[in-house]
Amino acid sequence: MKNLIYRILILLFVCVSISVPQNFKTDSTIIFQPTKPLLTEHQLEILRNTSGFDLIISTNGFGLGFFYGYNFSEKITGKVNLSISESKDEKEVEVYNPWTGEIIVPFKVNRFLVFPLFFALEYRLFKDEIMDNFKPYISIAAGPSLIYSTPYNIEFFSSLKHGKAYYTAGGYIGMGAYFGSETKSILGVNVRYYIIPYNKGIESLLFVKKKEFGGFSISLSFGTAW
Repeated sequence: MKNLIYRILILLFVCVSISVPQNFKTDSTIIFQPTKPLLTEHQLEILRNTSGFDLIISTNGFGLGFFYGYNFSEKITGKVNLSISESKDEKEVEVYNPWTGEIIVPFKVNRFLVFPLFFALEYRLFKDEIMDNFKPYISIAAGPSLIYSTPYNIEFFSSLKHGKAYYTAGGYIGMGAYFGSETKSILGVNVRYYIIPYNKGIESLLFVKKKEFGGFSISLSFGTAW
């Protein structure tokens, strides 16, 4: 019986000796692997789309714009921009009328509202050199524009039904930047120079025709990505 016990103990010792590795060096590196991807392909596809609105301040006045964008890559974005803004003749001079208390423009014939529908490309600059909370870019755009002329001698809203539409084409070049590291929210600023010619000209002041309806503008952009 004792011999059997000894044999069993020896056999156990041999098995333990074989199962224990002879190299006792340990690796202190610990690798953590997520149970599921941090960002799914579906989420990446959603974040390719952007939309929002622009608050516009230009040499001609104020405006409002809307945009939809699609990120073709990390550097190139395609956009559709639709905006409405007023346009004035650079020769206009506002005068205060003390009898009526109104501010008028002598010899002004027509007001102008401009509706450009532009297709734009944005190219992101210095992507690998600057942190993601500041994203500068340059842009270029072209497309059709509608110029809506209304008589100045009629009150603004009442004059809209007496207006006349003119069609032309134009574009802009610009530069700007988006701020913040949040990928789902859009906050940016841009400076653009619009070129919207109308070669025949539209009477703006008495005996004066306006042929260019573009100019410099600064826009603040707000939007979301999905």
